[in-house]
Amino acid sequence: MPRRKAEAPAADAQLADTRADDDALLALLAAGLRLQAVGDRWRVNGNTLPHRTLLRDCGGTWNKLDQCWEFGGEDPTTKLAAALATAPAAPGHNSGDTAPEKPHYWGHRGRVRERVLKAGIEPLADYELLELLLFYSIERIDTKPLAKKLLERFGTLGDVFAAEPAQLREFEIDQRTAVLFRTVREAGRRLAERKVKDMPVLTNWQQLIDYCHAALAHEKTEQFRILFLDRKNVLIADEIQQRGTIDHTPVYPREVVKRALELGAAALILVHNHPSGDPKPSRDDIEMTKEIRKAAEALGISIHDHLVIGRKGHASFRSLGLL
Repeated sequence: MPRRKAEAPAADAQLADTRADDDALLALLAAGLRLQAVGDRWRVNGNTLPHRTLLRDCGGTWNKLDQCWEFGGEDPTTKLAAALATAPAAPGHNSGDTAPEKPHYWGHRGRVRERVLKAGIEPLADYELLELLLFYSIERIDTKPLAKKLLERFGTLGDVFAAEPAQLREFEIDQRTAVLFRTVREAGRRLAERKVKDMPVLTNWQQLIDYCHAALAHEKTEQFRILFLDRKNVLIADEIQQRGTIDHTPVYPREVVKRALELGAAALILVHNHPSGDPKPSRDDIEMTKEIRKAAEALGISIHDHLVIGRKGHASFRSLGLL
């Protein structure tokens, strides 16, 4: 009997600890936060935006890839509940008779989507279009400042979408957003390609220019492409012949002609880009074009044009009298 009396205080303490843990967990749930153990870390999901300062002060770090707050070490439930109890009411949580004023960006995403559905997407400025895209990869933050910073840094939407992951990390852009940018860029290229594929390209010249610009204008290194045409000037194939450095691409006339014969092409349009942005042909460009033309025409293959693509526009060898 004495033994049972000695054990009673320990049991009561254990019960009190359990109730305290339950109360702490309920406090988190009431604040819209969900706690989950993942390996040796703890993840907090849910309505974290109003509590981001508190979560950071309690030792949490934001995981952009999984869009959650992470904690290492011991279970942070009790610590977070205590911080919530002493913190000012978060926006949207009424602690009195008057609701606190909501941040200006609350409901902004819904308003933007509603505006697009009513008025269309065409009136959006570039930063608004980029902001809208960022909605779908970055949760619960105002993406307008980030969209403006990206355009200020890179210049155009095309340059943003073509930016390297290392460059994007300067703006804390995660892998998911980098993949989204690449997807958007490739979708644009394929849509432009559909306008010239299986059609006489010489009668759809502007569409051809638009396609070449979508494919090459924002490349960081030189790329030499060949458009192979049949006898009706319909595009048979568009292939990358060579990739080079930021200012040079080695091109071998023999390989160009060999591939044209394999495809049964009757004519070619040569295309390459200048990463500097200036499409003015260089002396090397002119000499290389002469060599390819000489090799092709010896086998009855015509060179319709050589296009140089830059961010500032394009140059046509035929228009410049170089062909």
